[in-house]
Amino acid sequence: MIKNKPNLKKAQKRSNKDVEIIEDKIYIPNEMVNYGNNKKYLIQTYGCQANERDSENISGILELLGYERTYDENNSDFIIFNTCAIRENAENKVFGKIGSLKKLKRDNPSLVIALCGCMAQEEKTIEKILSSYQHLDLVFGTHNINNLPSLLLDALYSKEIIVDVTSEEGQVIENLPSNRASKFKAWVNIMFGCDKFCTYCIVPYTRGKERSRLMENILDEVNDLIKEGYQEITLLGQNVNAYGKDLNKGYGFAKLLENVAKTNIPRIRFMTSHPWDFTDEMIDVISKYDNIMPFIHLPVQSGNNGVLKKMGRRYSVEEYKILFDKLKKAKTDVAMSTDIIVGFPEETNEAFLDTLALVDYCQFDNAFTFAFSPRTGTPAAKMKDNVGEDEKKARLAILNEKVNGYFLKNNQRFFNKTLKVLVDGPSKKNSDVLSGYSEHNKLVNFKGSKMLIGKIVNVKINDVKSFSLEGELVD
Repeated sequence: MIKNKPNLKKAQKRSNKDVEIIEDKIYIPNEMVNYGNNKKYLIQTYGCQANERDSENISGILELLGYERTYDENNSDFIIFNTCAIRENAENKVFGKIGSLKKLKRDNPSLVIALCGCMAQEEKTIEKILSSYQHLDLVFGTHNINNLPSLLLDALYSKEIIVDVTSEEGQVIENLPSNRASKFKAWVNIMFGCDKFCTYCIVPYTRGKERSRLMENILDEVNDLIKEGYQEITLLGQNVNAYGKDLNKGYGFAKLLENVAKTNIPRIRFMTSHPWDFTDEMIDVISKYDNIMPFIHLPVQSGNNGVLKKMGRRYSVEEYKILFDKLKKAKTDVAMSTDIIVGFPEETNEAFLDTLALVDYCQFDNAFTFAFSPRTGTPAAKMKDNVGEDEKKARLAILNEKVNGYFLKNNQRFFNKTLKVLVDGPSKKNSDVLSGYSEHNKLVNFKGSKMLIGKIVNVKINDVKSFSLEGELVD
């Protein structure tokens, strides 16, 4: 049963209407009250921190219905794929995983399988699901997570796939149930959507217009987290620098960031920042407060002005360098990370060399690097993709070798230094070792008691690697 199908042209539209802010919009049909008792759910999350936060809300809603979380698909009554549409290979992984569940569904017909997130907002995804993945029961989008109890009820009684994906500017829905993944680190949404429309990016279509939460609601959430013992928050938005522009309240991200810092929560991070909206006022606030961590993610995407123009990035390489230098000067020893795309349509070898030159200039602490992948419905997908796949791979390999060298160089400055580390838990590679992140967002491994998990401890670094630091616990 198709209730609503996505429409990318509709999703592209932006109006001047005020964003609707809705409090406590969660409706549970009588049939779904305690429906999840003695049932288990599994969520597989792909993509960015916004998806991670959405999964926390989905988890909270399901546990409100009585479900219990599991990580075993063979022991699940409800499996949800919360998806990402940024890269084609991520979509392929999701479809591969859904396809592998066909036998499980056949053996257990009562199993409910759902797909949500950004992939669901794409027309081509719905077409593919309807033609090839009939064992799915439910597809919903990024704008109607709050309707999950009703959608699940429909899926339970329907013999067809329930598709309810709206393409709209979106609302701000407050106070959704939440089951946070961590007891000491929290994602805090400050805004949703994006209006930048970079030519390669599908996010403005899948997430809607830029819409900000009220500052008082954000601060209430932060203060509640402090009372619960949280040590670190990350303020989230597709472009946090645009926060408040839609509210007409006389404040923006700089004011919000300062007020969050004044709560005295030990650690504050934020992402992601678009260079075009990064103001001097923001830089002043970042430099002023010690609990704003010395780590900034500032995507550049390319080091060539011609490519940046084709990408619709709205800044030049020269402007990016000025901003980069300001941040380096304002925040002592700040660590900087970035995103870079190679092989964008009509990227010449000379343009690629410009990107390498920018990497040499900035010497990033970390970089997320990608070969260009056209996303259906975006302007870049219609451009002549004249850089061959082999050339894209070759450029990506050259870029990765260069950035990895700077990762190691930057990490070496921490050798023999004592860093403050928020302990996440046992290392994924060695359960006898603890791991966590320093103020500069460096992964640190060390031996210590599991009683330290969730605490900020001092670790003296005695070994340096490209992607991590090794150390020993000190008083």
